[in-house]
Amino acid sequence: MIAKRLEVFGFRNIGQADIDFSPGVNVLIGDNAQGKTNALEAVYIFAGGKSFRAKSDRELIPFGENYGGIRLTMQSSLKRREDVMSFEYISDEGRNSVKRTAKKNGTVERKIGDMLGTFRAVLFCPEHLALVKGGPGERRAFLDIALSQLKPVYLKNLQRFHALLSERNKLLKDAREDRRVFDMTGELWAEQLSECAAYITVTRAEYTDRLSELVKENFRLMTGGKENPELFFRTSAGGDTDPHDEAAVREKYFELYTGSSDREIAAGTTLWGIHRDDIMIELDSKEARLYASQGQDRSIALSMKLSEGEISESISGESPVYLFDDVMSELDESRRAFILSRFDGVRQIIITSCEPEFFRGGDMKIIKVENGRYSSSDNGEA
Repeated sequence: MIAKRLEVFGFRNIGQADIDFSPGVNVLIGDNAQGKTNALEAVYIFAGGKSFRAKSDRELIPFGENYGGIRLTMQSSLKRREDVMSFEYISDEGRNSVKRTAKKNGTVERKIGDMLGTFRAVLFCPEHLALVKGGPGERRAFLDIALSQLKPVYLKNLQRFHALLSERNKLLKDAREDRRVFDMTGELWAEQLSECAAYITVTRAEYTDRLSELVKENFRLMTGGKENPELFFRTSAGGDTDPHDEAAVREKYFELYTGSSDREIAAGTTLWGIHRDDIMIELDSKEARLYASQGQDRSIALSMKLSEGEISESISGESPVYLFDDVMSELDESRRAFILSRFDGVRQIIITSCEPEFFRGGDMKIIKVENGRYSSSDNGEA
């Protein structure tokens, strides 16, 4: 899979731009606040359906404007023809709301989720360096983003679970004053939540199993095989519940949702569910969050992102596009060399960086970025 061309018609600080990418290594070089990450963010939206930086679509429209748009031309190795995807953002005069329109090959998509999977990308940004020592939410987000691009049914179950969870939490809060409605509908909510949670749990557990094996290998190649990382999926259904057994998980959650009402009403929230899952990461049988060094943390995080791409490739039959946002300066020379060696002439990667010295020579496309303008050279001279 290749991102061939990004066209921008008002996005962040980019008034208008037309950027062509090579099939191999592409490097967006420039000072801070010039538009490097904005371009990478625009490419990522076609894979993730939303920005990895903005809290709302209003932030994507240039200041003082009420319209913005981006268009990506991509080529799948499994198809002969190109696909063209686009997003348009139109705000009202008061900028209180933004209407977003998504199109694929000129046809409006009713739901953004229907576009996911057409273009797949693996993003690695500075925030991902906290995958090991950060909170469970960061590791859940890692799983959800990876799986949503691969399995549309996963995304639908995830969205449904959170919608059900929100409604159930409202009932739990209301039940502290009057619990009659909750008591009448409790089993219905428990049944629906348990159904979604069981599918999501099994899918996450199976993905984590595959991820763990690949992380071991990537970590070994990166570090020389001196240490052994392992990843284990931890379900909030309880340690005695096999997260690979969908029927057992569904039964356990139903039991929790129907048997602990008093405790949940007192708390005013749902105490169990996939919103409390986590990945346990160990290094040589010790919890990496507590014992791993900064260098080990970063090697594990990088291994997880590379492994995410390999799983995507094995399932879909083609490599995703890799997006590396300003992480080269956070890695030492050996890890930078490892990354570039993995992609040279094999897979497409788009990198942003402020340090041209990291990319002198070699077969790569350099795209210089200055004040939202992009100029290219193919000679590898930054």
